[in-house]
Amino acid sequence: MLRYLTAGESHGEALTIVVEGMPAHVPLPPEKVNFWLGQRMLGHGRGGRMKIEKDQVRITGGVRNGETLGGPVAMTIFNKDWANWERVMNAEKVDPKYLRSARISRPRPGHADLAGSLKYDLKDIRNVLERASARETASRTAAGAVALSLLSEFGVRFACHVVEIGGLRLKGAAPSFEQVASRAPKSPVRCVDGALSARMVRKIDISKSRGDSLGGSFEVRVKGLPPGLGSFVQWDRKLDGRLARALMSIQSVKAVEVGLGTGYASPFGSEVHDEILYRRGAYRHASNHAGGIEGGMTNGEEVVLRASMKPIPTLFKPLATVDMDTKKRLKARYERSDTCSVPAAAVIGLCVSAFEIADAFLEKFGGDSLGEVRRNHDAYLGYLKTR
Repeated sequence: MLRYLTAGESHGEALTIVVEGMPAHVPLPPEKVNFWLGQRMLGHGRGGRMKIEKDQVRITGGVRNGETLGGPVAMTIFNKDWANWERVMNAEKVDPKYLRSARISRPRPGHADLAGSLKYDLKDIRNVLERASARETASRTAAGAVALSLLSEFGVRFACHVVEIGGLRLKGAAPSFEQVASRAPKSPVRCVDGALSARMVRKIDISKSRGDSLGGSFEVRVKGLPPGLGSFVQWDRKLDGRLARALMSIQSVKAVEVGLGTGYASPFGSEVHDEILYRRGAYRHASNHAGGIEGGMTNGEEVVLRASMKPIPTLFKPLATVDMDTKKRLKARYERSDTCSVPAAAVIGLCVSAFEIADAFLEKFGGDSLGEVRRNHDAYLGYLKTR
């Protein structure tokens, strides 16, 4: 029902996003997209690139007078850093001698450099790293912002927060949705615990002083979804599978959990399955270990998603590698990067999750206009009251 494509390189002229399948009449002023682009740029530990860029979207198609038209929504994010890279990244023919002098032949451990160069028969590693760069996530954030605009029309709310950086982990009872929504944006590392937030900041500073990097985990929370989004009938329609794919596709993410996640591995089933209740004319659950998804479908409870990312592999003090030209063992080349991007990844995770949920939402309640989607949605909610 809903899909998007992105194009562009990290130091190219611009990033391009096309979102297809959005109904007509969804409010989409540019500031709605720019808000989430701005949130992505925040977080203690970001690198010098964030001092150069101020991501703003230009909507070039599919929107008129602040509303979607029903056709593809086209957006562009121009890279200010392009001015410093125009000769290297120009689409036109460039002096071969200059390109040879700027060529990269030392792949960085932990990156797409080596496998990408071999796969596409590329002699210059820059042709890999420019597209593999996490700069591409600005495009996915913009696509997710479009989905958020649709879902907000139906009272669906999203929040995200950081639960761990470099072994410093949030402990105790899980914070409520409202606590995450109100406290996390005020923290320099998007952590709801002020004292822990300060410790995370200090550890990031230590890591930066050592020329190293840090990973961590973040959580995405979704409130207001009805039961029945997704499906159990085919493997590729299961919503948790679709969400896991979206989150795992974020650069550096290596693990995804739903609800209790790996915590399901140890206890007895009787200790972790959520008992079903019927209160005030609706089915509910006594707990939410499932994280709002059972059998590949939303069950009416809050959706809880968690992702863990490795430390960023671009290091100021590089690790050893092999030069692909000479086969000599050397230090990897340093490319400007962040020390820690877990807070930014939380925002990206929220946006890619929103897109998958919006896709499942339109799969269930689809229509060509916002009004038609609303009628289908309201009719379903009315039906649920009879059950």
